[in-house]
Amino acid sequence: MTARRLIVAITGASGAIYGTRLLAHLRSSGIETHLVLSQAGVWNAHNELGMRRADIERLADVVHPVTDLGASISSGSFACDGMVVAPCSVKTLAAVAHGFGDNLIGRAADVCLKERRRLVLLVREAPLNLAHIRAMEAVTLMGGVVFPPVPALYLRPGSIEALVDGTLARVLDLFGIENSIAPRWQGGARVEEA
Repeated sequence: MTARRLIVAITGASGAIYGTRLLAHLRSSGIETHLVLSQAGVWNAHNELGMRRADIERLADVVHPVTDLGASISSGSFACDGMVVAPCSVKTLAAVAHGFGDNLIGRAADVCLKERRRLVLLVREAPLNLAHIRAMEAVTLMGGVVFPPVPALYLRPGSIEALVDGTLARVLDLFGIENSIAPRWQGGARVEEA
């Protein structure tokens, strides 16, 4: 595989900005993106960002309908670096944890796990119940990365976009994608004892 490709899914959890900004950053990095949008993901993007399906789809190189279980990304023969679900609903988390591939998001995530490719889930839910925690444990044991988008406030983000980019920089790092979309921690100043 010479060209770098990532699958990006946007599901119905709050935080559509994570998926849309990820697509924009990947495009500027020259990474080919394959997008899958759930209907709830479209609904949230509209409510949170004022974006319609077509607006989001324009950010991706290839778009796959969530119902197309015969899409190229549903096969292990589809060469890619992995998949990011941003944001990831607990419904999608549960589907991944239990191998329930009833739509293309669950199937593509299952393929990444079985092929030992990187799978990163930006799970958006709080507080967590035991079912969520057990599903996170199951995905982790299978080799997936559960990455709740917890803000790095020590970077002192000045906007929502900067806060989101702090998380996305770390996600890109997980795939070895060079980026400078957020500052890196350089160590803190020493504080005098009171």
